[in-house]
Amino acid sequence: MIEHDIDIASQQIGHQVEVIEKSGKILNPRTIINGKVQYISNDDWTSGFFPGTMWYMYELTNDEKWKEYGIKYTEALDSIQYLKWHHDIGFMIYCSFGNAYRFTGKPEYKDIIIEAAKSLSTRFRPVPGVIQSWDENRGWQGQRGWMCPVIIDNMMNLDLLFNATKLSGNPKYYDIAVKHAQTTMKNHFRPDYTSYHVVSYNNDGSVEKKQTHQGKNDDSAWSRGQAWGVYGYTSCYRETKDTTFLQEAINIADMIIKKVTTDDCIPYWDYDAPAGENTPRDASAAAITASALLELSAYAPKEKKYFDYAETILKNLSSDKYLAVKGSNQGFVLMHSTGSLPHGSEIDVPLNYADYYYLEALQRYVNLTK
Repeated sequence: MIEHDIDIASQQIGHQVEVIEKSGKILNPRTIINGKVQYISNDDWTSGFFPGTMWYMYELTNDEKWKEYGIKYTEALDSIQYLKWHHDIGFMIYCSFGNAYRFTGKPEYKDIIIEAAKSLSTRFRPVPGVIQSWDENRGWQGQRGWMCPVIIDNMMNLDLLFNATKLSGNPKYYDIAVKHAQTTMKNHFRPDYTSYHVVSYNNDGSVEKKQTHQGKNDDSAWSRGQAWGVYGYTSCYRETKDTTFLQEAINIADMIIKKVTTDDCIPYWDYDAPAGENTPRDASAAAITASALLELSAYAPKEKKYFDYAETILKNLSSDKYLAVKGSNQGFVLMHSTGSLPHGSEIDVPLNYADYYYLEALQRYVNLTK
């Protein structure tokens, strides 16, 4: 399975790279809209995934060409280290420069990671103890009037902070990450360990609202949001060895396994969406979940069910139903992801972050089964 998947990925992503190189530009593919590849600007929240994909291709194949592309596409994002107007700098920098530093050790990459952590830290609000996700007056949130919105996705940006402390020796970033994780654990999760998408805070630190912006409704379990949660708390345990975070990850994982209603473990876009052939799936949520559960299985070795469940997801994502045929899908690897159904955006399409976490999951699977 792994050899087959890597071969497909090499062909597909190789096609994307060939198109980009022929253009003479540095382009960053995100998805397909109306049959055409949608390329994005550097400040799009998904801009780190395509460069990050180069690094996982390099790790999976040991082919130096992927390293060369990784360096080229990663370094095109260097200005992002100064971005301060939203929280996704963690995705953007750590998936690209974080992986690049892992393989090259270039000191300039280290400096960029630390600078990006400084930028992200400007969004920390000490009274509620959270990193504010969006500015109150920009984008979707500007229509909602949230005072200090925090989305569950923000758990994915903590890796940047944890590693900035390791690289700089400054405990500030670590402390912010831990505090954000603790506050999120307190306020985002329901008794059954499903997560709200958005929690907004008042200036005094109290909770203003608990809502959704991408899920079916405020009280539903948006599938990708649940994946961000289990992934984020697994990472928090890795970096802190705080068993409270490990237990939270276990609780979320158990909830996900219980909530899935599809026959192949690839969830509908929301775990509370009505079951049916016409209900969109979200392969990106499945890929993120698989990657998280593979790591979690190493920390909770008695619970083999996490490895087995992740393996089932990977096998099904690797089937013809989700894995693109060579030469199709405009070079993307996975099919059938959902970006934001309530906004009519990116429904049943490939997404660059689905491919990124799928390759990460394959690499983790390889590491665990060696």
